[in-house]
Amino acid sequence: MHGSDVKPGEQVKNVQFTEDTIAVDLMDGRTIVVPLAWYPTLLEATPEQRSNWKVSGAGYGIHWPDIDEDLSTEGLLRGAPAAPEPLHTRK
Repeated sequence: MHGSDVKPGEQVKNVQFTEDTIAVDLMDGRTIVVPLAWYPTLLEATPEQRSNWKVSGAGYGIHWPDIDEDLSTEGLLRGAPAAPEPLHTRK
């Protein structure tokens, strides 16, 4: 890894949702706020499913076991929305 090495302060401290955003508090005091629409699986999840998250990936990831969704602080810091679902897998 070159310029994208994660730093200890970029570990997850807390996750919160509003009606249309997800906010991830980092250990270094920063908060990343992104549109919930960037993550369709989370957008469609119930509030209970969203609130059931766990820190993963040595502290640099978030996992929602009820919906099998994962995000990383690296991706959030880059402003990377979820990749669109391929057309052949949509219902």
